[in-house]
Amino acid sequence: MKLDVQSMTVVEKLEAMEMLWDDLCRNAGELESPAWHEKILQAREEQLRQGKDKFEDWDQAKTDIWKSIS
Repeated sequence: MKLDVQSMTVVEKLEAMEMLWDDLCRNAGELESPAWHEKILQAREEQLRQGKDKFEDWDQAKTDIWKSIS
């Protein structure tokens, strides 16, 4: 299956990305994380410990994104 990304609206592209992400999450056990990913996660954890970063609620972030493009 090939998507005609050029003709898709921003909303359609975001919906497609969300469907792909949901499917990848359902099959997460089959995926192996690359080595560079661990380094990034460690750096981000350090930023959290130092108070230089914070978490945001994912559902709220998605709602904010949808509002900004609607």
